[in-house]
Amino acid sequence: MTEDPTSGRVSRRKFLAAAGSVGAVGLAGCTQSGGGDGDGGDGLSGTVDIAGSSTVFPVATAMAERFESEHSEVDINIQSTGSGGGFANHFCPGRTDFNNASRPIQPEEEEACSNNGVTPVELTVATDALTVVVNNEADWVDCMTVEELRQIWSAEEPATTWSDVNDDWPDRELELYGPTDASGTYDYFIEAVLGEEGPGHRQDYSATEQDRTIIQGVEGSEGAIGYLGFAYYSQNTDRVKALGIDDGDGCVEPSLESARTGEYTPLSRPLFTYPRQESLAEDHVAEFARFWVENSTSQEIVADEVGYVPLNDADQSEMMDRLETAIENAQG
Repeated sequence: MTEDPTSGRVSRRKFLAAAGSVGAVGLAGCTQSGGGDGDGGDGLSGTVDIAGSSTVFPVATAMAERFESEHSEVDINIQSTGSGGGFANHFCPGRTDFNNASRPIQPEEEEACSNNGVTPVELTVATDALTVVVNNEADWVDCMTVEELRQIWSAEEPATTWSDVNDDWPDRELELYGPTDASGTYDYFIEAVLGEEGPGHRQDYSATEQDRTIIQGVEGSEGAIGYLGFAYYSQNTDRVKALGIDDGDGCVEPSLESARTGEYTPLSRPLFTYPRQESLAEDHVAEFARFWVENSTSQEIVADEVGYVPLNDADQSEMMDRLETAIENAQG
């Protein structure tokens, strides 16, 4: 991990870049203790295992870093596996305590969890502005309609050149980068842009669970286009260009404000974490879940450091009530 030499703490910008290339990180020992005995005098200890969405990964690491600085005997291990990959391979089989997701859990995933005695608790933790990015030299495009996005990414007669989509664009080959089909970002893009009843998402593109790889691919080719969560774009605004999206009412740039107001349609979306109710029986897991929800309204953490829209007070209160009910059910 890369440290900021002026503070001795991990630089968030450098952390995101490094973590995006690795895809999994154990945060134990990465931050300095908050002082005193390091556990706040409450004796919390143990391990918290988290898998799931690469989009939620940055905010999960930000929360984990702070929690560990206050509770030095708690180790929080986070894997970036994609929302669906996390549910299928880690959370529903009972191997992790949380699953992060950039879309709601699906009925078949709920059934798989239930069959294994796993009870997911849905907590909204932020709002994202899913962002479409192109190469900085792509001076022919600054905004794209939803229909143009659909022409590029649909499996039915997909465009092969920019001019296939718009006659004013160059006869340059499209080079596509995006998340894998294990990703909640992929699922949400299908729902919002392609339509769940449509022909589906084209498969002749460079698919990855590492958002940093999408940035690298788009940066390296003038004809490239990709999509990913806003937090990763916000850490790389000098490397790629974000497109505005026209959903019928004019072009709207992706931003925290346009996502907050709901103006950025149809690519604003809620982000989730799902603690396993059974894991909440352990105090250190329950306290980390509380810590995350308590800080989900933080402008400093969620918006300034990570790049998402924090919850408002009403939504936070609803999530805390839901969590406390689950903790009570788990602990008896």
